[in-house]
Amino acid sequence: MWLELETGMNRRQIPAGSSQSVEDFLKAIYRLQRDRDRVSTNALAEALDITAPAVTDMAQRLVEDGTVDYRKYRGVRLTDKGERVALMMLRRHRLIEAYLVHDLGYQLHEVHDEAEALEHTVSDRFIEAISRKLGHPNFDPHGDPIPSMDGIMPERDLLPLSNLALDTPARIRRFIMDDPHMLQDTQQRGLILGEVLRVKSRDPFEGPITIEAPARPPLTIGHKMASCILVEVFNPS
Repeated sequence: MWLELETGMNRRQIPAGSSQSVEDFLKAIYRLQRDRDRVSTNALAEALDITAPAVTDMAQRLVEDGTVDYRKYRGVRLTDKGERVALMMLRRHRLIEAYLVHDLGYQLHEVHDEAEALEHTVSDRFIEAISRKLGHPNFDPHGDPIPSMDGIMPERDLLPLSNLALDTPARIRRFIMDDPHMLQDTQQRGLILGEVLRVKSRDPFEGPITIEAPARPPLTIGHKMASCILVEVFNPS
C-alpha cells in the first residue's frame, strides 16, 4: 500500500509502512490536534491528501506502535510517545530550513520542500551540528518555534496582523502561510521578520488593510495575507 502525500507544490508517493510516511502522519496529527481534542480521519485525510480508509489503516498500525490513540468514529490523537516523535521531526525540519536560509542562501519560499525531504534522511548528529552552528535558535526563518531536545516548544504572545488595533506598533514575528507564492509576495513587498509596523486603516467585511512602516510609503495588502502574518505588540521601552 502506498500513501500519496502533497508537500508544498510537489506530490510524492511513499510506502505506507515506511518511517517517512509514519513521521509525516504523526506531524500532521500534531498540527491538527492543537485546535481540537481529537482529529477526525476526514480532517487528516484532507491535510495529507490521502483517502479516509488510508488514514484509518495507518492509524490502526500506529496504535500497535504506541504512538497513536485511535477510536472509531472519534478520530485520532497522539500519545506521549507519538508527540515526542512529531516534535523531533518538527525540530529537524525547522533547523534544516534555518540552515538553508542562513548558510546556503535559499529564499524563504524555497525551503519547505527541501527540508521536507532532508528531515527524513540526515542523522541526529547532523541536526545537532546545525543547531550549534546557528547558535541554537528558538525560531526558524518563518518565525515558527523550534522544539528543544527536551520537546519544549518556545512560545510568544502573537496575534494576526488582521486583528491588530489601529495605530498600534507591532513587530512581525511569524508567517503561517502554506502557499509559497503568497510567502514570496510578502517578501517582495518588504514584509520581513522583525519589521515594526502599524495598521492605519482596515476596510470592513475582511477588506484590504493599509499598513505603515518606518522609512517607506503606506502599503495595502489583502485580509487573507494579513491574517497569515503574526505580530507581537511592540513596546518601545
